Amino acid sequence: MTSVREFARRLPFFTGLRAVFLVCLLAGIAACQQVPNYEGRAGQTALPTTAVKPPPPVVSVDRDPSQFLRPRFMAGAAPVRVALLLPFNSSRSNVRQISSALYNAAQLALFEFGSPNLLLIPKDTGDSAETAANAARSAIGEGAELILGPLFAEQVGAVAPVAFSAQVPVVAFSTDVTVAGYGVHLLSFPPEQDVERIVDYAGLRGIKTFAALIPQGDYGNRVRAAFERAAQQRNLRVTAIETYPAQSQGMYDPVKRLAGSNAQQDLTQPGSVARDLPFQALFVPEGGTQLRVLAPLLPYYNIDTNRVKLLGTGLWDDPGIARETVLQGGWYPAPPAERYAQFVERYKASYKSTPPRIASLAYDGVSLAAALASRPAGNRYTEVNLTSPDGFAGVDGAFRFLPDGQTQRGLAVMELRSTGPITLDPARSRFTPAPSF
Repeated sequence: MTSVREFARRLPFFTGLRAVFLVCLLAGIAACQQVPNYEGRAGQTALPTTAVKPPPPVVSVDRDPSQFLRPRFMAGAAPVRVALLLPFNSSRSNVRQISSALYNAAQLALFEFGSPNLLLIPKDTGDSAETAANAARSAIGEGAELILGPLFAEQVGAVAPVAFSAQVPVVAFSTDVTVAGYGVHLLSFPPEQDVERIVDYAGLRGIKTFAALIPQGDYGNRVRAAFERAAQQRNLRVTAIETYPAQSQGMYDPVKRLAGSNAQQDLTQPGSVARDLPFQALFVPEGGTQLRVLAPLLPYYNIDTNRVKLLGTGLWDDPGIARETVLQGGWYPAPPAERYAQFVERYKASYKSTPPRIASLAYDGVSLAAALASRPAGNRYTEVNLTSPDGFAGVDGAFRFLPDGQTQRGLAVMELRSTGPITLDPARSRFTPAPSF
């Protein structure tokens, strides 16, 4: 099963992971419930804010009500039209498969919520920004009041001016905060929040010195900046940061440098003792195959993971890494699993296959659309409704859209065990106080 964050790692412009997850089936759009265990250093996770940016340019968009889509089976009804923009006809087979699963999940939500007036309008965004913008124009011309998607940040950026000009909000599946704002809300799992959560938890558990092994590239740069900021805000010390390329042979030297003098020792010799390293925790924001290649290098170079606590991100939320004995005992953030597990079972029953991790993006997006569809025209997908400070309860726990277009989520802290992860600190199920800017 592909994790949403792992898919994001593979595609630099992917919009979603850790896209993601809106209104739960039973709670609908109801505000989230009870105060969680985790309050953090300042009562809530501090979120990085995006720089002030100019609004998108105003472009011409045709929106003639006489041309709005009205299928025959909805004759006499007042459809609430919601567009779903996905690369159904992408040139990449894996992207087409992901798009198909997202569409299946969207249809599942439509069926389960039973909103007779909700009309889902799927549109193909192809592989380019231009085709995504054209898809948005087409959907708005057919009467879409809300756009779910697109899947890639580059395409979100192209859709933004079209939607902004027509005053149609966008709930995109992107982790790229630069495309957020001015009506674009990111339904995702920003890696910065993963970093904040795990560093905060480790600091509260008495860990004061940290090191990091970080992949090179855009994702690594974002995670590194968030890691250094989180440590500085909490007066924690970062003693070393090493970066590595995607090629496995390039990982050896960075790990060796972190291990220092321990890497030179043969600890199998009688009397050999591993020296204390200058850090209590090692942050490894990697996942999938890359993590399985990297992990064995730690004991190979005498980094004792019984003495150094390993910390990960949501990329660790992957059943495939549970067999890595080196990682067992490590901590990582993840959404609460119960509701997602229930969604998976319902998806399997309907489509006879296991959904990719990202499928709940579309399910929750349509769930939110359905829950707000019962409101009067003009008072459905408003900024006030979408940015309710109480937040919402989704398939992957509590979340809320922030005024700058980003999403804040409740994340649990998990510990990896050979029998599966266990929850060390539950995810918050309520947001208080409201965010301030």
